[in-house]
Amino acid sequence: MGPRSKRSTPAPASDEFLRFTSSVAFDYKLWRYDIAGSLAHAHTLAEAGVITSRDFDKISAGLKSIAVDLMNGRFEFDSASEDLHMDIEKTLTERIGDAGAKLHTGRSRNDQVALDMRLYVRDSIVDLIERIVLLQETIVRMAAETTDVILPGYTHLQHGQPVLLSHHLLAYFWKLERDIERLSDCYNRTNVSPLGAGALAGTAFPIDRTLAAKMLRMHGVTENSLDSVSDRDFAAEAAFAASMLSIHLSSFCEELIMWSSQEFRFIHLPKELSGGSSMMPQKLNPDIPELIRGKSGRVLGGLVAILTLLKSLPLAYNRDLQEDKENLFDVFDTVGASLHALTHFLAELEFNEVRMRESAEVGLMTATDLADFLTTRGMPFRAAHGLVKELAELADGDDKKFRELAMDKLAVQSKKLESGDLDFLALEGSIEKRTAEGGTAPEGVAQQKEKATSSVAKNRALIKSMRFQTSVVDELLSQPSGASNSSVVGNDPVLDAR
Repeated sequence: MGPRSKRSTPAPASDEFLRFTSSVAFDYKLWRYDIAGSLAHAHTLAEAGVITSRDFDKISAGLKSIAVDLMNGRFEFDSASEDLHMDIEKTLTERIGDAGAKLHTGRSRNDQVALDMRLYVRDSIVDLIERIVLLQETIVRMAAETTDVILPGYTHLQHGQPVLLSHHLLAYFWKLERDIERLSDCYNRTNVSPLGAGALAGTAFPIDRTLAAKMLRMHGVTENSLDSVSDRDFAAEAAFAASMLSIHLSSFCEELIMWSSQEFRFIHLPKELSGGSSMMPQKLNPDIPELIRGKSGRVLGGLVAILTLLKSLPLAYNRDLQEDKENLFDVFDTVGASLHALTHFLAELEFNEVRMRESAEVGLMTATDLADFLTTRGMPFRAAHGLVKELAELADGDDKKFRELAMDKLAVQSKKLESGDLDFLALEGSIEKRTAEGGTAPEGVAQQKEKATSSVAKNRALIKSMRFQTSVVDELLSQPSGASNSSVVGNDPVLDAR
């Protein structure tokens, strides 16, 4: 008989190995969802006769006692445990005996963690949408307070055409509206139950997978067991939607940072929400917008990490998927904090309306209007554009000289000029002509504000509907043991109407 391999007798796992492989340090954030999912799974097992009603009652009471300890900070996670799920199951078995060891019947940690992540993501999406709506409401209020304030509109950061400040602000409202639509779509794809997929091939026990889905107020169940445990599309999609949102916030903050500079002086920074310099006593710095701008890179990094994690994984579950959590948790935490900070910052800042107007009155801002006018008098637009460009070059940035040159040229081009024909060369005249839907004309902006107000109301109803679903987690944890599960399921009239 040959010599025994050094590997034939496995050595106990070292502390270093356990630290490297354990996820308890971060997946503890999923405990509420893990216990709620276990309660739903136990209910499914009991309904199928896989466990007795007595075992179900003991499991339910035990899980809820653990939840109470977790809520009150009395539960100590075991750093030696492989993950949150094992820690809770071990504690449950210690408390209630053999019944606790029956909970995992027909279930794998693969479908268990997939469910936990889906419950976490749907909850986090609603939190984000709620914070976006608060920001939207702030923007609508600001737009209503600045209906006749004019500032330069830019392309390439060069003066282009005059616009209303309310129009400029509402541009960000609609970006945020698209963010809500993306998050809402992601929510619907997330809100299906993978329980019953097992490790990869499904379960041999005669369970009804829809029972757990209904109990957790999910739309339905996943279609394929292999896909169920390997799918993290919902995590990547949520991270993308949050990243796009973060980019919108960063863009808004970039403008606020520029507007607060001496070169622009469009806004007055709120003293209580701005930073100072340790050396230069006169300084007031836009710290909050700068941090939001900077944190957008962190959010994008989380998205790239998740996508890179997924790009080469074979079916079905792989331990790599443990690494999605820290990135996703950080994405939601960072974007949520950024929304909160920006909403409060905007509520306190003041616009320098006089300075905005002064800036809009320089830079040949109505040159396009002159070309448009010539077009209405029969000149092809390209010819009109070339003519006005020549006048602009001759004026060399001098608005007064440009107007004089324009008057001379118009006297030649249009013999029948009447009083008021040149009102478009004034800022208000230029703005009032932009009447096409979505333009900066006052009546169009007023319509935008009405639509925005209506969208906020619609989004509030959406949040209420989603909250009805996500609140089931806390309801399950707080429901007295032995109470009917049907009282938790309930119906949502908004969702039923869909």
